[in-house]
Amino acid sequence: MAIVIVLKNKVQLIGNAGNDPEIKTLENGKKVAHLTIATNDHYKNEKGEKVQQTEWHRVTAWGKTAEIIEKYVVKGKEVAVEGKLTHRSYEDKNGEKKYVTEVVINEILLLSK
Repeated sequence: MAIVIVLKNKVQLIGNAGNDPEIKTLENGKKVAHLTIATNDHYKNEKGEKVQQTEWHRVTAWGKTAEIIEKYVVKGKEVAVEGKLTHRSYEDKNGEKKYVTEVVINEILLLSK
């Protein structure tokens, strides 16, 4: 009997919105939402002191998920998101190449009131 394990590009985050979402409506009427999510990790240092480490994640959502974010997510709101890690590049207005790593989310769960 063979065991097959399928690995996928899957990211799950639970954290707080670091900013109010930036919402854009494209020419075709489809919406896109951009925001950051802060996640916190806690550990004890060598002196036994509790240390909090915050990581910031750039996230993007499209379509219905973007519409939900537009309607319900504000800075500080606790959310759980699931999506995939993506990397892309573009040229800014000065012609410099910029690189972006972000999570493109396909599911969101609103956790706080």
